[in-house]
Amino acid sequence: MASIQTMRRGAAAALMILSAGACAGTNLGNVLGGVLGGTGTGGNQLSGTIRGVDTRSQQISIQTSNGQTVPISYDNQTQVVYQNQNYPPTALEYGDMVTARVQANGNSYYTDYIQVDQSVNGTGTVGSGNVQQLQGTVRDIDRRNGIFTVDVGNYNTITVTLPYNTSSNDVNRFNNLRSGDFVRFYGVYTGQSQVQLRQFN
Repeated sequence: MASIQTMRRGAAAALMILSAGACAGTNLGNVLGGVLGGTGTGGNQLSGTIRGVDTRSQQISIQTSNGQTVPISYDNQTQVVYQNQNYPPTALEYGDMVTARVQANGNSYYTDYIQVDQSVNGTGTVGSGNVQQLQGTVRDIDRRNGIFTVDVGNYNTITVTLPYNTSSNDVNRFNNLRSGDFVRFYGVYTGQSQVQLRQFN
């Protein structure tokens, strides 16, 4: 009898532990509570306002309507789309209203697609100026002044300048450029054939 009671107590204790574990797993999977909405494709969407872009750790911070700020990782495969144009995640600005496709990545979140619902500058572009994806063949490089020229085809050459806040990765890419290299990058036209670099692709 005693052994049966002991077994029952052990089974009850095991059941409680399993129940607690199930609850913990559920809570871990729903850290954001009702913040995430289903997309109907097995993923989740998170809508809110950009509160920061950390290019060093490749994270963006999105503040949701309930005031919660969620850090989300991105990488070179992450697409940012605004008015049918593609931009790098680094073009996002504080105050941009976005909807991100989010998936769990261990204890953090990752996005491969961000739709800009409303740009904070209200000019129909993301970031400072109209960011465009450009490509061509490197012709001349002025390392002292942070300038290089690119043949973009059809006998057109553009002069690309590095901004004052160029990331260390882009500085390294620039320093490794050689005449004849084929490059892809994001930039903003500051004149007819003058472009300011935003990010190497």
